[in-house]
Amino acid sequence: MSKQTQLSKRRAAGLLVAMGVVYGDIGTSPLYVMKAIVTGQGGLQAVDETFMLGAVSLVFWTMTLLTTVKYVMIALNADNHGEGGIFSLFALVRHRARWLVVPAMIGGAALLADGALTPAVTVTTAIEGLRDVPAYVQLFGTGQQAIIIITLAIITGLFMLQRFGTNTIGKLFGPIMLAWFTFLGLSGLLNLTHDWTILRALNPYYAGMLLISPANKVGILILGSVFLATTGAEALYSDLGHVGKTNIRLSWPYVKICLLLSYFGQAAWILGPGQARQGNVNPFFAMLPANLTMAAVIFATVAAIIASQSLISGSFTLVSEAIRLKLFPRLFTTYPGNAVGQMYLPAVNWGLWVVTSSLVLFFQTSEKMEAAYGLAITLTMLMTTTLIYAYMRQKRVPILGAGSLTAFFAVIEGIFLVASAAKFWHGGYVAVGLALLIFLVMAIWYRGEQLVKQHSQPLSLSQYKPQLARLRDDQTIDKFQTNVVFLTSRMDGDQLERQVLYSILDKWPKRADVYWFVNVTITDEPYTAEYKVDTLATDYVVMVKLYLGFRVRQDINRYLRTIVRDLMASGRLASQEQTYSVTPGRDVGDFRFVIIEEKLTNSSRLSRLDRWVLETKLAIKKYATTPAKWFGLEFSEVTVETVPILFSEIPALPITEKQP
Repeated sequence: MSKQTQLSKRRAAGLLVAMGVVYGDIGTSPLYVMKAIVTGQGGLQAVDETFMLGAVSLVFWTMTLLTTVKYVMIALNADNHGEGGIFSLFALVRHRARWLVVPAMIGGAALLADGALTPAVTVTTAIEGLRDVPAYVQLFGTGQQAIIIITLAIITGLFMLQRFGTNTIGKLFGPIMLAWFTFLGLSGLLNLTHDWTILRALNPYYAGMLLISPANKVGILILGSVFLATTGAEALYSDLGHVGKTNIRLSWPYVKICLLLSYFGQAAWILGPGQARQGNVNPFFAMLPANLTMAAVIFATVAAIIASQSLISGSFTLVSEAIRLKLFPRLFTTYPGNAVGQMYLPAVNWGLWVVTSSLVLFFQTSEKMEAAYGLAITLTMLMTTTLIYAYMRQKRVPILGAGSLTAFFAVIEGIFLVASAAKFWHGGYVAVGLALLIFLVMAIWYRGEQLVKQHSQPLSLSQYKPQLARLRDDQTIDKFQTNVVFLTSRMDGDQLERQVLYSILDKWPKRADVYWFVNVTITDEPYTAEYKVDTLATDYVVMVKLYLGFRVRQDINRYLRTIVRDLMASGRLASQEQTYSVTPGRDVGDFRFVIIEEKLTNSSRLSRLDRWVLETKLAIKKYATTPAKWFGLEFSEVTVETVPILFSEIPALPITEKQP
């Protein structure tokens, strides 16, 4: 097989993967966008040619400007070593200004919150297509109860599968979504052939005129429904690391053409046969031949499941990145399957299931969900635009060019935000409330980390080397462990937080042969795995600084094994021969890890707000995973100690001896 053939096959495989991973959300938009637009106008009989030309034109230019230009052409260039998404972008620019953490948290929280609506909207809309199947209507009628039960069953099954990984079934996503987009294009083209004049909507004139036309009964608020056509653009950027920008850019034209054919075909059907239809009708299903409806419902349901799976996987990645950037509490994470980057966070998974299922029960119908959908995601897009500006300035793009470009998109997204604001009273408050809750958790966690860092009292380890040497040789004290390892949150040169040395020397003198101090620094690059070692010119002190990417597992024990071998091989660490061992020739002694957990004391001098922040942070921490599990130490010897958070020396309280 020639190299050219191999490259062609790899490219084709990459494009298929992109189809299955990237476009799930935006690929199911034709199920509900036109229905939402027409419903907002008053139904099929309330629309005319002027309205439909303007509506389809708005959809076309929204997809072109926001999805194609902003995300596919511009945002994909803002990759962090091949990774995309709002947190990857923040990691890339966070050193430019401290305030950039605010748009990152707002955008991430809004993306997670509005994303919970995606499975509810897509699956419900797909299942509601059963109303166009006579056999289903005869058995279950036209009520919503059966549809809700089926929807909840599908959603529950999907979330239950997450713990096993999706590597196997994920290989089918690409071909299925390719077939889905082809189906969208052909079904749309079939109806478009009956009225080619709808293609006049490619002219932006019709989009602009509709916004001021009396034919549009809702005015600018129509943009709230139009925006649903591009809600998957942010997910497209977030999935950059899974498929690569080249595969996205090469596959997007075909996807976009198929989506537009579906929208234009639905519009042509509405202006033709659709005028004779009565009641609440979904143009997507109604425009199909009756004998294809059942197959279309099944196909749409499978596409909705794939879209939901992409959302769930994206949520896992998003939360994981937030954790490693110290914007979110540590949550237990497993890595099922063999796929690169595949992870499973039980707390996120079942939290999403509860929220998504509750939304289905609360809203009942897809129409009500559509009325609430898309509000929060406009905030995410605005925040991404803000960070893109910082990225462009970091790349030395002239301020005029960077400002003009980002201002252009900010104005468009601001208009969509205003238009979508009306959704707040129609259910959008649910997504906004959830986003606010997630943002509050992030803000508290971030501020708490900053407070601890600001008020910590570092000590120079070099000054305490003599005491550590005497302690090591003090035979009057029982040996704590051959190697004792302290996980430190701070390591600047030889500077460590005071609590570590207090634990060794004051709280309980810990005699050991070697004292290890390990600090983990999360890098802006996603997959870094490097370390630095400083022994301070001793054979009993080892300072290790691990540099791990924000997508790398923090298996400290396994990394330390490699480092020990490297140090022994280079002669910087003496071998520790073991008299008793099941491992022949073992030259590494036993290890004990010490984890110090800080507690807030009443004597700490803090403002009311800062105290509340820290108390809340510690309360949230109770529901997070333990440090031992997070650092991969479940099967290691671990000692957990608690110390007060000493923001300053705690003064003694005055007290006098009572005289007899």
